[in-house]
Amino acid sequence: MSEMTLKPPLAERRSLLGWLRKNLFNSWGNAILTVAAGWLTFVTLRGLLQWVFTEADWAVIVTNLRLILLGQYPIAEVWRIWVSMALLAFLIGNSLSIWGKGKTSTRFTVLLVAVLLALAFAVGESSRLWLLGMAALLAAGWWLGRGAGKAMRNVVGIGWVVWPPIFILLLRGFSAQGGVLPLVGTNLWGGLMLTFMLTIVGIVFSFPIGVLLALGRQSNLTIVRWFCVTFIEVVRGVPLITILFMAQLMLPLFLPAGLTIDRVLRAMVGITLFSAAYLAENVRGGLQAIPKGQYEAAYALGLSNPLSMGLIILPQALRLIIPILVGQFIALFKDTALVAIVGLFDLVGIARTVLAQPAFLGTHREVYAFISLLYWVFSYAMSYVSIRLEDSLGVGKR
Repeated sequence: MSEMTLKPPLAERRSLLGWLRKNLFNSWGNAILTVAAGWLTFVTLRGLLQWVFTEADWAVIVTNLRLILLGQYPIAEVWRIWVSMALLAFLIGNSLSIWGKGKTSTRFTVLLVAVLLALAFAVGESSRLWLLGMAALLAAGWWLGRGAGKAMRNVVGIGWVVWPPIFILLLRGFSAQGGVLPLVGTNLWGGLMLTFMLTIVGIVFSFPIGVLLALGRQSNLTIVRWFCVTFIEVVRGVPLITILFMAQLMLPLFLPAGLTIDRVLRAMVGITLFSAAYLAENVRGGLQAIPKGQYEAAYALGLSNPLSMGLIILPQALRLIIPILVGQFIALFKDTALVAIVGLFDLVGIARTVLAQPAFLGTHREVYAFISLLYWVFSYAMSYVSIRLEDSLGVGKR
């Protein structure tokens, strides 16, 4: 006997007109609001779309695309960045398939592949093959992630942990000129690559420091507790730009003669410490949200304080504050724009360089619109990952 596909009653089956009537025109008030909102959207988007497609001079972006994305990174070593991005595309495809939500993850994967293919046919031949390869790896990662078991999930999780140091190693290099991976000075880093690097370093290093500060603030050792409290309150009491100026301008005054610290490294340290202080307070809030019964249950099992915190309390606290952490990471990604004020050529700093070119004077709107689009794409991607992670872990559900 063949299986029959059960369908909902005719009255419950949805169509486009049914959805519109139920959600937008189910009453006179909602109908009026829908029409008014549609008219305002049309008026706003009409001018915007007219400027985008007929008035804007996008030649400034096409000509300076490599500068905006990579800064002055040597052309001969750009393959390192492509290899890192190819690995990232494979991990993204795996993650979307494993932790995504059915059709939504499929549609998002198809959208990313379509964007990569569109970019492949809009750039030169040297970058086209890399973009096509990234699209293929993204699709392959999604395909391999279908029906993945626990072992595959663990491998992908390890991949996300290992990828940042691999990216940094490839980008920086370790050998002398003429070696396998020759060193590339940070003075050549810039654009989206530098923004991306500052964000990755800030997230990777501020997370463990912030967790340790939060635990230290609740320590029974007075010296440890007061050190953590002082650090957190002092850092949170000043803006990020102050810390960046301290790291770039005042730190050399305290160093011995002849000793210098790389400018990008100083910015990374300042951003990491600033983010760690705020992250510590978020983690402390998660720890305080854990019921006392969890502590008592851990002690009843005979677990010591470190084991109770590491195995029972801290995992629950971090699970509760996932939305807050991702929100802070998105803010960190956008706050890296402040390094342009201290002389580093991130996205905003590169934009100033592009606008200083005599051939592209008066193209401020095009340059900053494109940079804003880049910020939005990466911020939305992090937000989407956060939502999928919350769903998979059941955050907010009992």
